[in-house]
Amino acid sequence: MEDVLEFSSLNILQRILDATRESVLIVDASRRIIASNQAAHNAFARHNDSLQDRRLSEVIRDLRLHEAFSGALENGESSDIKMDFIGSEKRSYDIHVSPIDLDGSRHAIGAFYDVTQIERLERVRQEFLSNISHELRTPLTSIMAFVETLEDGAIDDKENNRRFLGVIRRNAERMHGLIADILELSMIESGNVFIEAKPVRLYNLVEEVFTSLSSKAADREITLANKISEDVKVSADPVRLEQMLTNLIDNGIKFNRPAGTVTVTVDQTADKNSISVTDTGEGILADHLSRVFERFYRADRGRTREVGGTGLGLAIVKHLARLHGGEVSVSSALSRGTTFVIELPA
Repeated sequence: MEDVLEFSSLNILQRILDATRESVLIVDASRRIIASNQAAHNAFARHNDSLQDRRLSEVIRDLRLHEAFSGALENGESSDIKMDFIGSEKRSYDIHVSPIDLDGSRHAIGAFYDVTQIERLERVRQEFLSNISHELRTPLTSIMAFVETLEDGAIDDKENNRRFLGVIRRNAERMHGLIADILELSMIESGNVFIEAKPVRLYNLVEEVFTSLSSKAADREITLANKISEDVKVSADPVRLEQMLTNLIDNGIKFNRPAGTVTVTVDQTADKNSISVTDTGEGILADHLSRVFERFYRADRGRTREVGGTGLGLAIVKHLARLHGGEVSVSSALSRGTTFVIELPA
């Protein structure tokens, strides 16, 4: 009768565990796992081995976890700990361990709450707030300093007062651009931006972008070359494609050599259109290439401060390309230049 009761208790317990989303392990007094659920198996089993009857130390090697289970088994104590577990990838867990009586004997149950994604999002949030605070503080500090200078009498200095106002205006524009890009990226990431693809004459669109950026290019003697045939059409949202090309061509102008060139080309296949924007700048170090599409990431912070920019343009390009069902990539050769490629479905 006792065996039947034990089987019945474990059977019911197992059904409860299997209905639980979080990973759960139950160990007996010898620290052997007597019950677990599928979530725990997916998280902690190596090579798809069974967790049943294995010692806890064989499955998870973490001293604090073993102390928590020992406290529950020996002293009837409940405890909460944090743990990082490295399996196929590193995962972070908040763990609650409690004693539990099963058929008259003390066991310990541990519930593992996977907080990996939460912690990752928190790191992103903190980094975002840190970056945006820094990006806003820099122009705001400059604005306040020049306003105070004008208030202290420089407003009557006819030789410098307009120059000071020009500095204030440029920094205000920088703040406006940053806030606009933040709002744009937020709308894209929250799913509030929709793509309406239609046939677009790519040559004409590139020419429009060149026209809007012509004064910037002229200031640095940059040649803008449109190498696209006038009859080429691509399927894209014209407003969003123009936004992507504007960001990439603007970057090509800003980070180019004086008297350099920015060239736009297209390669069409049966299933995709690859639009390339190539500059003749100094190039990007290989270590930075994988991160250039991250928000606020800058391969050359000093140069970025000099030429301006919010650090969000490439992140926006990445998201807009993916909204089209496409992708964006980058390749670069030091001292030779950089090429960004927008791939769109045909």
